[in-house]
Amino acid sequence: MRENCIFAPLLMKTVAFHTLGCKLNFAESSTIIRRFSAKGYRIIGFKEKADVYVIHSCMVTQEAERKCIYALRQAKRRNPQARIAVIGCMPELNKERLQNEDADLLLLGNNNKFDLPDLLSAPADSANSPEIFVPSWSSEGRTRTFFKIQDGCDYFCGYCTIPLARGRSRSATVSETIASVKEAVQHGCKELVLTGINIGDFGRKNHETLYQLLVEINKISNIRRLRLSSIEPDLTTDEIIKMFAENPRFMPHFHIPLQSGSDEVLRAMGRKYDTALFTEKVQKIKELMPHACIATDIITGYPGESERNHEETMLFIEKTALSYMHVFTFSEREDTRAIKMEGQVPSKIRKQRSVELHELSERKKHLFYTQNIGRKCEALFESDTLHTNLLGYTDNYIRIKSPVKPELVNSIQKVIITGLDTDGCCTIGFKKNLQFQNLKFQ
Repeated sequence: MRENCIFAPLLMKTVAFHTLGCKLNFAESSTIIRRFSAKGYRIIGFKEKADVYVIHSCMVTQEAERKCIYALRQAKRRNPQARIAVIGCMPELNKERLQNEDADLLLLGNNNKFDLPDLLSAPADSANSPEIFVPSWSSEGRTRTFFKIQDGCDYFCGYCTIPLARGRSRSATVSETIASVKEAVQHGCKELVLTGINIGDFGRKNHETLYQLLVEINKISNIRRLRLSSIEPDLTTDEIIKMFAENPRFMPHFHIPLQSGSDEVLRAMGRKYDTALFTEKVQKIKELMPHACIATDIITGYPGESERNHEETMLFIEKTALSYMHVFTFSEREDTRAIKMEGQVPSKIRKQRSVELHELSERKKHLFYTQNIGRKCEALFESDTLHTNLLGYTDNYIRIKSPVKPELVNSIQKVIITGLDTDGCCTIGFKKNLQFQNLKFQ
């Protein structure tokens, strides 16, 4: 076994990252990468031969865990002499599985992972402080910045390991966050996306609120567009909805987790709302912003979910003004209440319900896109391309495409949605001198 020692940066010129999981992980990886760069390391692709491999892990599902192990084995094959670090949730929740794979791994949890450039030989069992909060941000070619405003969660839902993996809810103060936001957007990004584990809980322990943070962010003149990544129904306050309706720079796009359309299942999960509250929030958004995109998450096959419960979820989604949903098949996770519950749903039934929900989501998304045909809006174009087309997103998060024009990259253009193509993107037309008064409510 390799002895623990400090590896001089001069001996490790290259480092490669592989990030799994949510946007929060990607934002944090970008911050760690910047720290490596500041130390003189050269960042290369994960498929290249590197001196150091960093795998930023996720433990939300068994599939995420499997992908982590697969990436670890890939790194070992590419350079058997490389130093390999696995950081994030898996070292917090399943350190033994990683150590069985390779006893020489460097394992860092969700707080001390930020010290990785300095602590390449830190003991795998280094203690984490659950009170640490590190603001992080990532950029996608200067177009969009994902900014971490909050970490951890105090909800302890029956299926979720996040409070164990990331600790209790915490955030910086409003003033500290604003200082970091100004630093993150100074290079000209057009869109800021606020992310975290439970962003609606921002500031609670500092006697502040997410609404207060949004008020201060709205004063930063060089932010053209702002989105929220995901916010819980019970924390989606009327004042936040009203702020998004009244400020053109705040995008009419909400991701509000539902998880189930059955109140019985929601109670079993330990969620802090019922379908009536969820409906109230959706109706309030649509009342003020008729063209708002409202996405959600659904978990199917939760222990005890009957066929009647599944039908309740399908019916609830059908009648609710949702734009699309992310469907997750329930996955047993150690140290959760759900794994000990009676009424485990057979895998075959889980998969069938997942298929039905995915099909429903596609129908909802097609309807939402179709309802927007003929609408005038603004679109932010990205560097990504689809064959010969440049891709972008409208204010209400409709994916659009246009023939490649390099001058459009990282620009916001006035467009009209003209149709829906077979690849799921909307086609557009460019119009000059469009009138944009109250554009979001047309």
